[in-house]
Amino acid sequence: MAMTDTALPNKRPGGRSAQVQALVRTALEELVAEQGRERVTVPAVAERAGVSASSIYRRWGDLQGLLAETATHRLDPNRPLPNTGTLRVDLEAWARELIEHLSRPCNTSLLKAAAALANGNSDTDCLRNRRREALTLVEQAHARAEPAPEPQQVIDHLIAPIVFRLVFGGDGVQPELAGRLVDELFVLSSS
Repeated sequence: MAMTDTALPNKRPGGRSAQVQALVRTALEELVAEQGRERVTVPAVAERAGVSASSIYRRWGDLQGLLAETATHRLDPNRPLPNTGTLRVDLEAWARELIEHLSRPCNTSLLKAAAALANGNSDTDCLRNRRREALTLVEQAHARAEPAPEPQQVIDHLIAPIVFRLVFGGDGVQPELAGRLVDELFVLSSS
């Protein structure tokens, strides 16, 4: 008897796959902290995690994918987003969360490594997730009949400056930056 799609068991959340992902992320974070991101390789991560390198390549594609996803994995794309009743407050809360998460030294280091390896030809999970979140926040505003910038404007004028500062340094990235960038976004989008 042939097995149909409906007869296949569902993957268990928190099962073997989740355990392997946690081991790989932990191994990557440890290696980056010990050796610096420049010296980390997929085989080294695999060895530290006790998994095959092919498992890492199959799940993350390459080192860039692993670095980017690990830097942002705690920013679960299915987590509840702010919904305070005004887009300005929602965007500021969302940007603060991103700043606080990505400003942690290990996450900043992982983000820098992912940026250094990016080839520019495809979106990362991080960018796809932030675009999806920006769209959700803008759609919430539209549902309240509130004027809102386009989601791409949110990415260009709110998220991009945060990531740029974290990757390339320069101006400090403090949670207060979120409010200033949101104010500037609203000035730009109302022009």
